[in-house]
Amino acid sequence: MLKALQIHPTDTVAVALDSLHRGDTLTVQTHTVTLRDDVPQGHKFSLVYLPKGSPVIKYGYTIGVATEDILPGVWVHTHNIHTGLSGTLEYSYYPKTLHHSTRNGTIPTFHGYKRANGTVGIRNEIWILPTVGCVNKTAEQIARETTKKLHGETFDGVWAFPHPFGCSQLGEDLESTKRILRALAQNPNAGGVLFIGLGCENNTLETMLGELPGRELLRYRFFSTQQVSDEIEVGVQLVRELITEIEKDKREEVPVSKLVLGMKCGGSDGFSGITGNALVGRIADIHTSYGGTVLLTEVPEMFGAEQELMNRATSTEVFEAIVKLINTFKRYYITHNHPVYENPSPGNKAGGITTLEEKSLGAIQKGGNAPVVGVLDYGETLSPTPEPGVFLLNAPGNDGVSTTALTGAGATIVLFTTGRGTPLGAPVPTVKIATNTGLARTKPQWIDFDAGQIITDERAIDEVAQELYSFILKVASGELKVKNELNNFKEIAIWKKGVTL
Repeated sequence: MLKALQIHPTDTVAVALDSLHRGDTLTVQTHTVTLRDDVPQGHKFSLVYLPKGSPVIKYGYTIGVATEDILPGVWVHTHNIHTGLSGTLEYSYYPKTLHHSTRNGTIPTFHGYKRANGTVGIRNEIWILPTVGCVNKTAEQIARETTKKLHGETFDGVWAFPHPFGCSQLGEDLESTKRILRALAQNPNAGGVLFIGLGCENNTLETMLGELPGRELLRYRFFSTQQVSDEIEVGVQLVRELITEIEKDKREEVPVSKLVLGMKCGGSDGFSGITGNALVGRIADIHTSYGGTVLLTEVPEMFGAEQELMNRATSTEVFEAIVKLINTFKRYYITHNHPVYENPSPGNKAGGITTLEEKSLGAIQKGGNAPVVGVLDYGETLSPTPEPGVFLLNAPGNDGVSTTALTGAGATIVLFTTGRGTPLGAPVPTVKIATNTGLARTKPQWIDFDAGQIITDERAIDEVAQELYSFILKVASGELKVKNELNNFKEIAIWKKGVTL
């Protein structure tokens, strides 16, 4: 079995595919080195001499700067390299010639729920959205009572999505809460939505619902708990009304282009950029070639790799929107007196990721080589007929916040790669993809697909990608449920930036 991998011919480091030991002699591509240190699985070692101050190359790009002289065979990590990132930058547009083909012939299909506004859902659920955290438990109790009383009904479930916001917020924070709740309500997996308010909060039902587009096309119910005698009884009755409507919905065959994929990585390790994210990138290429749309977020995990995304922009306008996205997020860090490279996490570092540049270069692979066709702000939703390609979405890397943002933007399924493991799930089906086989075997109750087989079984990545794409279509058609659904792990988290009163 291959013991180490040089990802790109110009790389000055290789990745250990298994735990390696001092004194081991390895041949990696054209380099033969004897290790001077033990190297944990997923970590890097030098293939050449790297003098202090020289760039360290992985994926064909700089991932940091050597802080000391590094001899061949030395373990390369936080003790001897450092990020080269700093503040905002000026960028130039170098349009990339994309070898991205549109597939001819038969377009794959899946069976989904057509919505009145032209979108297609892959689940037919009732979502209960509190406008304010004060009524979280009310929402959860209504969901429990409704599910208990409606056992055996033909729909995909009732879900409450509590959050702590909607009151004691000011300005942009309050508007962000409104935007994301409105966006979630428009996700086509929600056949019906019940909004529950308290009655005295900043985020009033009247103002939020008044700005909700397409109310006449979608199924909503709403009430304030202060204005009724028995809020549980009222809530259950309104959910029953919604279920009576959505039970009329039937799955229909639709082209795969109607499926919106959200891409996410969390708990990354040294294999994320080699297996999981690279595999999901192949899915992005396959899906967009069929006319589909992909959403890519986690903006801080684009820092250091943003030029590659900018060069894939389909126009000067899209390029300029990406520049604004990146530099605005960097200023957000700087305004709060944090360096823009405040990442990777401790778990990332334990898994072999050293700098933010390294993490970002691995993370953006989830977008494959498809053209970048647009940029969405936080809480903004896709058009019901979006342009095929990749959209970048403004949201942080935090797993709960970013998966919520993807759901709000219109993702009907999330592909979530992980090297360390996490049980978290979005409101939509969240396909957990292990970047290493050890995780897939240790946590089968979390993991849906093993991308580690690319290394452990030495399988061709394109072959594995076809298997994963087939799996995704079965999930979309309702033939399979993924682990976050089976475990009832579905939640939201709202991005908070400002003052709480």
